Amino acid sequence: MLRCEGPFARPGQKIGLLGGSFDPAHDGHVHITRAALTRFGLDRVWWLVSPGNPLKKRGPAPMHDRLIAARAAMQHPRVEVTDIEARLGMRYTAQTIAALQDRYVGVRFVWLMGADNLAQFHLWQDWQTIMARVPVGVLARPGDRISARMSKAARMYPEARLIGRQAALLGDMEAPAWSFVNLPMNQSSSTAIRNAGGWGAGAVVDRQPPR
Repeated sequence: MLRCEGPFARPGQKIGLLGGSFDPAHDGHVHITRAALTRFGLDRVWWLVSPGNPLKKRGPAPMHDRLIAARAAMQHPRVEVTDIEARLGMRYTAQTIAALQDRYVGVRFVWLMGADNLAQFHLWQDWQTIMARVPVGVLARPGDRISARMSKAARMYPEARLIGRQAALLGDMEAPAWSFVNLPMNQSSSTAIRNAGGWGAGAVVDRQPPR
């Protein structure tokens, strides 16, 4: 097994990476994580609680608080909440993926995102490098299905898309490969929780932010 300043993994395992500030984590994150395990045929999912989101002006709550809340919200034997990005000194997804692939040789990583992020994916630093390095699993969130399907990323990689039952093969595919799956809607939002004062006062229950 491999351990590189983070979770254990075995060569050959298919591991989904769900990155974000998780400020705070909520049942929407849990919803798409459980779906990703089954819909994309993953062995495990790691939540990458980021040090901060480069595309947001407002800084997140302290890492310690976000990790505690995330671990309380996401309790599943095949899901691990980790601060490996902070440990590796990474803030951008492309850098994080490259670092993980270097350290976990033989592990098959899949980047996970909400459909809202696919609509903005072309704004991420080195986003085409991400597409070239790992398969990408996209999970529908409220109100973003049409914009995601019409996004620049979707239009640039039409032949790399896995449709229907092909989604279960995502972890076995060589990049570029991506799949978009529709899920029952979950309206939970970190922004709404913060605006309602439910975060910072002991609550454990944002969409995944652009990275």
